[in-house]
Amino acid sequence: MFRILPIALAASVLTCPPLSFSQDEAPAEPPAIPADLLDDPHVREELAINEFTAPSIARIFDSLESLAPLPMADYTRETPERMPLNRADLAVELGFLIADGFLIVQVGELGKVEGLASQLTRYAKALGAGERVNRHAASLLESAKNQEVDQLKKELAATQKDVELELVTLRDADLAHLISLGGWIRALQVASGAVDKQFSEERGREVMREDIADYYASIVGSLEPRIAERPNYVEMRNLLSGMRNEMLLKEGEAPTPKRIAGIKAQANTLAELALKREESP
Repeated sequence: MFRILPIALAASVLTCPPLSFSQDEAPAEPPAIPADLLDDPHVREELAINEFTAPSIARIFDSLESLAPLPMADYTRETPERMPLNRADLAVELGFLIADGFLIVQVGELGKVEGLASQLTRYAKALGAGERVNRHAASLLESAKNQEVDQLKKELAATQKDVELELVTLRDADLAHLISLGGWIRALQVASGAVDKQFSEERGREVMREDIADYYASIVGSLEPRIAERPNYVEMRNLLSGMRNEMLLKEGEAPTPKRIAGIKAQANTLAELALKREESP
């Protein structure tokens, strides 16, 4: 998708078994994370590149600078008052929240940071990382008050990192990838909408990232069966696989408004599927 890098996210349930697959046979090694989605190794040295490493939401949003103006009015999203009971749903929604933070900063709506900081704290606490995130919430408010955009981005990235670090102690790699997946879907939704609204071939190429769609399709398929076999996750994997082909540009081929409109529609469907909750812990 965008010219971005991934943050090593980390997560695991207390009794989580090794990653398993819903298929009779374990698939081949998943595709490598696109290089431009990998965060600075010095920043991520605590985790390095391992099964917990997932794309960085901060890097995903780096490329959105070139897609301004973003049509945020078309993609407002209210966080439900009641948090989900299921930890997988918590992780995906946290990814959406972190992505919303970058969007708020990108369009300069800093008055929304206070509400965002409160929601980030709630979700992080539910995932067991509340203490780590509390200090970032306070820094987000201070940075918003002082109109420090760069610092706001740093605090959002640090929030994701600290949630990952806490999840590593729980040995739940799936949650790490779900946070990243939620952030990417939200970014793709808004980015494809921006390009659809103001099309150019150059802007379109920022969305045509078949390698990232391929990566997430593989990740969704490799989640533990109780997540991967949920109907919305099966649909997401199928949709991502088809989207990967739709994003692929052959040599000499250029994006078209029609293809971007199709990706936008698929991104909206992905967002709906990702936010479907399972009402059991």
